[in-house]
Amino acid sequence: MTASTKPRATRAANKDKKTTARKPASKPAAAPAKTAAAPAKPAAAVQTGSNAALLARREASVPRGVASAAPIFAARAENAELWDVEGKRYIDFAGGIAVLNTGHRHPGVVAAAKAQEDLYTHTSFQVVPYEPYVALAEKLNALAPGDFAKKTLLVTTGAEAVENAVKIARAHTGRPGIIAFNGSYHGRTLLTLGMTGKITPYKKDVGPFPADIFRAPFPDARQGVTVEDSLKALEMLFLTDAQPDRVAAIILEPVLGEGGYHPVPAEMFQALRAICDKHGILLISDEIQAGFGRTGTWFAIEHSGVAPDLITCAKSMAGGYPIAGVIGRADVMDSLAPGGLGGTYGGNPVACAAALAAIEAIESEGLLARSAALGETFRARFAEIGARVAPFRMWDIRGLGAMLAVEFVTDFDTATPDAALTKAVIAKALQKGLILLACGMHGNALRIMVPLTASDEIIEEAMVIFEAALAEAIADEQALAAE
Repeated sequence: MTASTKPRATRAANKDKKTTARKPASKPAAAPAKTAAAPAKPAAAVQTGSNAALLARREASVPRGVASAAPIFAARAENAELWDVEGKRYIDFAGGIAVLNTGHRHPGVVAAAKAQEDLYTHTSFQVVPYEPYVALAEKLNALAPGDFAKKTLLVTTGAEAVENAVKIARAHTGRPGIIAFNGSYHGRTLLTLGMTGKITPYKKDVGPFPADIFRAPFPDARQGVTVEDSLKALEMLFLTDAQPDRVAAIILEPVLGEGGYHPVPAEMFQALRAICDKHGILLISDEIQAGFGRTGTWFAIEHSGVAPDLITCAKSMAGGYPIAGVIGRADVMDSLAPGGLGGTYGGNPVACAAALAAIEAIESEGLLARSAALGETFRARFAEIGARVAPFRMWDIRGLGAMLAVEFVTDFDTATPDAALTKAVIAKALQKGLILLACGMHGNALRIMVPLTASDEIIEEAMVIFEAALAEAIADEQALAAE
């Protein structure tokens, strides 16, 4: 599978004015082999107030730093659909920021969580342990790449997983240094912000950040940075700032999340594995957004054939329930003494039960294959729509599997990022009933995070909405320019 649709290929498609007609709705990727019966759609959402009234209450009681992408309030959701408190229906292409690979309220996930709630909801694993934690750790150890013994720590959030991965790496190596990459996102806590390679809005005004965190350039063809350039810069970093025998770990997202959905080239991961082995550095794959089928494999690093020392995971692991983890080499994971790892809520039993059910759903419903097929469908449809509706404005379609982004520019000659057009498309899509989110260093890419359980009909309906939203945004832009 190709990781990225190259800009020149997209340009060629846009220049062809004799674009073939859109394929009928029956042609998108086949639905999962086993899909739970769709629940009856609600006649109307439960009314708890208007969006405007709730927005006023929110602004009065919640700090502005907690931003919300859409000015609507959820009332209920099923699979890839959501209804707001005023009864309007939306197709959800955001998935709670890539948390819902198995969809909203997957029947198996909800049933498992409810069954666990009837037994106990909390003991703290550090006080009285329970089987769901152990069972989930066993499952994750088996799923993670690498032909070696593994162990898993369960925590609550993605940032907490990254913090613990760094702590484990430092304890195992006896070294302080951490190397991350430009454009990366690893969390909002102070340590993870130090590793995150994007200032606005995450790092703005909250430094200084922890010491011994270094940054290397991410290989990005869009910016003219090749894998060779990135590796040379890393070697220079070893010569100037990051003494290699004082570096504990190199951490990298297999597909940049907030950074624009740029996949890491396989040769980059292979080179990093060799560099880490040479210098005794641990390789951490941050799979929080890319894991659990989003890219067509359990973990996105599998596309490279490389086995990392540690994997951080969260988001779609439990189908909407809060849980995260660090999976790693058993000898590395055992580096801290008893009591050195944990947290009051880490590996909550209800979330563990939900995670086991979500993993079973991914397996039994063929969602890895579904992700790969959806990726091909999205690539074709976005390229076709861009050529017909927005010539020379859709610069790139990139990603792995169903983890795709569409990047907008002002024109192909300058390839200037167009955040305004991206924002307008998102706003118009929301008005028409489609929830989308942006990403990228310049905010000019749309990222696709639709549940992998979405039906072909829902996918096609969403693409029709996207096309209409894009057409309106382009028309408004042209009208404004003509004034």
